[in-house]
Amino acid sequence: MAEIGIGIIGGGYMGKAHAVALQAVGAVFNTALRPRLEMVAASSDASAAGYAQSLGFARSTGDWRKLVADPKVEAVVIASPPETHLEITRAVAQAGKPVFCEKPLGASLEDAKAMVAAAQAAGVVNMIGFNYIRTPASQYARQLIADGAIGDVTWFRGEHTEDFYADPQAAATWRSKGMSNGCMGDLAPHMVNAALALVGPIASVMAEIETVHAVRGGVAVENDDQGQFMCRFASGAMGHLFFSRTATGRKMGYIYEVTGTRGAIRFDQEDQNSLWLYKAEGPEAERGFRRILTGPAHPDYLPFCQGPGHGTGYQDQIIIEARDFLDAIHKGAAHWPAFRDGLAVSEVIEAARRSNEARSWAPVVTP
Repeated sequence: MAEIGIGIIGGGYMGKAHAVALQAVGAVFNTALRPRLEMVAASSDASAAGYAQSLGFARSTGDWRKLVADPKVEAVVIASPPETHLEITRAVAQAGKPVFCEKPLGASLEDAKAMVAAAQAAGVVNMIGFNYIRTPASQYARQLIADGAIGDVTWFRGEHTEDFYADPQAAATWRSKGMSNGCMGDLAPHMVNAALALVGPIASVMAEIETVHAVRGGVAVENDDQGQFMCRFASGAMGHLFFSRTATGRKMGYIYEVTGTRGAIRFDQEDQNSLWLYKAEGPEAERGFRRILTGPAHPDYLPFCQGPGHGTGYQDQIIIEARDFLDAIHKGAAHWPAFRDGLAVSEVIEAARRSNEARSWAPVVTP
C-alpha cells in the first residue's frame, strides 16, 4: 500500500471531521492508499498551527495557496466557506491534484458550473461531500428502490429540518449573510441530493422561500430561513420537499418517504440505524411497515461493527466518504457523487429560486 499526502483547507467543524476520518479510514476499510495528514490551511497562521497541533497535521499555513502548491500535498479537501470554493478548485485543478469539496459545490450556480468545467478540463478526480446519503440504511434504501422492491416510485416526500436558528432572539452570525449560507444553500442541498439519488432527476419545481426572522439583534438577515417546493421528477413521480433551520424541536430532521406501486420506505436521520419498509404482499391482516435495524448485511456496516443493531454514527459517514475519495484517486476515475452531481443539485436549487421569484412552476434546466 502507498501513502498519499492530504491537505485540508479549513480546520473547523467539517475540517476536523475530515481529518479524523482520514486518520481512521485505512484501519476501517484497509484502503490501498493510506492518507498522511500533510498540511492544514486556515484563516491565519496561528489558527492553522492550532489545528495542526490538535488534529495531527505535519504542517500548517495561513495561506491556502501555499498548501495547494506544496509538492507533498497530493490531494486536497476543501472545507472552507462556499464563496471560496471556486477559486480554490481552479488552483487545485491547475496543479493537477484530486479535489474533494464540501457542499454546496459553489456559492452560486455559475460557480458550480465553473468548478465542474475546471475539474473536467484538468482531468482531475473530484468529489463533493453529501455524507447523509451514505448511512447503511439510506444506501440500502437506494438499493431496494433500484432493484424494484417497492415497484415504480409514484411519490417522494423529503425534508431537512433543524432548529439551530429557531429562537428569534438568537444573534446574527455568519449564517445570516450570503445566500449560500441560508437554508437553501446550507440544508436544502442534502435533501435534494437524496431525492436525486433515490428517485432520479427532477424536471420542474414550484417553490416558496422565506425568511422567518428578518432581524436578529438589530441586524437584518440577508438570507432565507426555510423553503418548500412541489416537484415533478423526470420519471413522472410527484414530490414535495421542505427545508428549515427554524423547525423548533428538530435537531437532524433528514427525513424521506418513498411510495411505490408495490411498497414504501420511510427514514429519519434522528434514528439513522433504522429503515422502515412496507411491502404490499401477504395477507392483508399481516401487512404493515416493519422496522429494519441495520447490521453487517447492509452496505458499509460490517467494517465498523460485527454486531447487528449496534449502529453507526455521523463520523462514520465521513469515513465512508474518505474511502470513496481514496478509491477514486487509486483507480483514477470519478466516484459518485462527483462535481457534476453537485451541479445537478445546484440546478434544482436555482430553479427553486426562480420559481419563488416568478411565483410559478420553473424547469430545472436553466432557460
